[in-house]
Amino acid sequence: MNNFSYNSPILVIEGIDVPHRLIYPLFALLLIIYLIILTTNIGVMLLIMMNRSLQQPMYLLFFSLSFNDVLGNTVLLPRLMLDLVSTDRSISYSWCVSQAFFSHTYGTSCHTVMVIMAFDRYVAICHPLRYTSIMSPAMVAKLTVSAWSSSMVLTSVPLGLAVRLTRCRSVILNAFCDNASLFKLSCEDVSINNICGLILSIGVFVLSMGSVAFTYFRILVSCVSRKNKELNRKALQTCATHLVLYMIMLWSGFLVIISHRLQAHVRYRIMAAILFLIVPANMNPIIYAMQTKELKTRIVQILHSKVTQLP
Repeated sequence: MNNFSYNSPILVIEGIDVPHRLIYPLFALLLIIYLIILTTNIGVMLLIMMNRSLQQPMYLLFFSLSFNDVLGNTVLLPRLMLDLVSTDRSISYSWCVSQAFFSHTYGTSCHTVMVIMAFDRYVAICHPLRYTSIMSPAMVAKLTVSAWSSSMVLTSVPLGLAVRLTRCRSVILNAFCDNASLFKLSCEDVSINNICGLILSIGVFVLSMGSVAFTYFRILVSCVSRKNKELNRKALQTCATHLVLYMIMLWSGFLVIISHRLQAHVRYRIMAAILFLIVPANMNPIIYAMQTKELKTRIVQILHSKVTQLP
């Protein structure tokens, strides 16, 4: 594709390069995955909203996680599917920047919300008698607001640096807009953008991994010092669920960042980005709902009532 004029208000997204025979099967697959993500995550959110017994710190954090998954996938997947079947892959620069902002906010919020959830498990397991006083509704609200506001600030800094650049290209070498794709549109020296984006990304990863590692170390020490095998089993089971999902999110996000910096083939960047979107978003509501007694009980009750109402 040829470049447009400098600072063109219209960009072109390269999209996913797949054989023509696979376009519609892939579109159908992505559509099914997206509908599953919406159904499961919105279902969990509605369940928590409509049941006062579920409006507790742990479930409110589930709500934030599900909301984040719906936000991230809604910003990216519908546009990705549209570009897959359309010959017109043009997008306005302003919408491209907005898509990049929300996609990066989603990615950063995945880390910040997961860190808060690890802290919640730490308090519940290591300080069970003080749990209600520490994880009060006010504290959960403050932590949630901090998670989202810090994600938006961390996203705004590199995007602000990218927007200031003069553009000499108009093709987004990716399946969607993100910070790296935006600053690569410029023919100026983008070293500051690259370094800033890398520092912020590494900072988020290090802070996230350090916080989760510290809380899990404290949980492990607490479990080893206790003699109650049943309580330890339940605690470790809950932590294992959180840790598996966290590691999937961590490594898929890590691959996206590395693929940009190492100039990996666009196909691998897209695969890593799609995995980062759909894998945690599909697994989060299913695994957390099945591992949480109250949520599982409510879901079983709803399904049972629906079955009994059938003629």
